[in-house]
Amino acid sequence: MTQTNKTRTTDTRQQILTTAQQIILGKGFSAVGLNEILKAANVPKGSFYHYFESKEQFGNALLEHYFAQYITTVDKQLKTDKRPAVERLLAYFEQWKANQCDDTSMDRCLVVKLSGEVTDLSEAMRLTLKQGTQQVIERLSVCVQEAIDKREINANYDAKTVTQEIYYLWVGATLMTKVNHTPAALEIAMKATQNRLGLTDNNE
Repeated sequence: MTQTNKTRTTDTRQQILTTAQQIILGKGFSAVGLNEILKAANVPKGSFYHYFESKEQFGNALLEHYFAQYITTVDKQLKTDKRPAVERLLAYFEQWKANQCDDTSMDRCLVVKLSGEVTDLSEAMRLTLKQGTQQVIERLSVCVQEAIDKREINANYDAKTVTQEIYYLWVGATLMTKVNHTPAALEIAMKATQNRLGLTDNNE
């Protein structure tokens, strides 16, 4: 295969994944047919298996694609700058809340959308979800530890444990936002996060 053909294949594969992510965020994994994705991506029918061995392998690639993009975004949001670490951390969750309240956002949580659906169907996809969420937690934990080290929050906290508690809280709140069709659960999650970090009114 020439370099040009390799590039074209990679571009088409990425186009399929990007298009599929938007559709699956709305409909879920099992409910979406391959033909619908290929049509939306403007890729000829019958060519799917040129890029993916199976729908399961495609689903796993979709999650890897999602986490690769998401981790890059998280790194940018949490990177060290002039802002205090706790401010960067809260800004991350404010952006999370904004994304989940925007039905058109590509940054809505695919973890919440697919976890309950695919973890019993595909071990490979379950492991990718597990590994991806662990990477997110690790990055958040670094920011929490920085806030502890700089005495922006209570120094008695174990950074990893607190980060896991907060992350799981937000995943659950995102699910309840979908159930209730209101952002109330995310607003509660934000207040609970601030309380868990021991922030005073002056820090909010």
